[in-house]
Amino acid sequence: MEGLQRCFVLHSRPYSETSLILDVFSEDSGRLTLLSKGARRKRSNLKGALQPFTPLFMKWSGKGSMPVLTHAEPISIGLPMRSYILYSAMYVNELLARVLETNTPYPVLFLDYLNVLRELAQAENPEPALRRFELALLQHLGYGIDFLHCAGSGLPVDDSMTYNYREQLGFIASLKMGQLTFTGEQLKAVAARRFETPDQLRAAKRFTRIALKPYLGGKPLKSRELFIPRGRSTGK
Repeated sequence: MEGLQRCFVLHSRPYSETSLILDVFSEDSGRLTLLSKGARRKRSNLKGALQPFTPLFMKWSGKGSMPVLTHAEPISIGLPMRSYILYSAMYVNELLARVLETNTPYPVLFLDYLNVLRELAQAENPEPALRRFELALLQHLGYGIDFLHCAGSGLPVDDSMTYNYREQLGFIASLKMGQLTFTGEQLKAVAARRFETPDQLRAAKRFTRIALKPYLGGKPLKSRELFIPRGRSTGK
């Protein structure tokens, strides 16, 4: 069908007695809000399809802030997000809904999103997949930081040295230790997006929280407030 786009529903909420407002991430159109009329009716063929983590072909019409959904069909079954992994996947959805401008195409980020869902669906530990996605998201948002060179001297970072992060500047060699301090070895792991040790994962998580904070503002993420099963980490 002409005009179909690959999409995922990030979030939905009731509208009137029978409809839904959908927050959608589209491969060609980016993030947008759609009105799905009658989707909550008992006999609606859309009721089971408009779920997060289900790849969809979608089509809509109309201009303005809320076009109307005219067609939706699953491309495949939804990616299974079992127990504690579900919270991590919900975090990814909320992150996109919070930081992406509407009606701005992010076709490569769409593929990164599809990849992180696939990784999470198979993961025992969600953290490496989440860190890679957060770093990819920052890159697509235009966040450009050199992890491999000291911003002060221009020299390559040294594994055993420590570097303090300075916003909009980069990492500068320093003996002072704090929340913004990273070792050269940790920075190399972040740059390569390869996390082979718990220390590297903790450093990557600390950095992405620092870097994403200006995009998220002061409002907390709802997915972080959800119940975290004992003994498990959502990776957020």
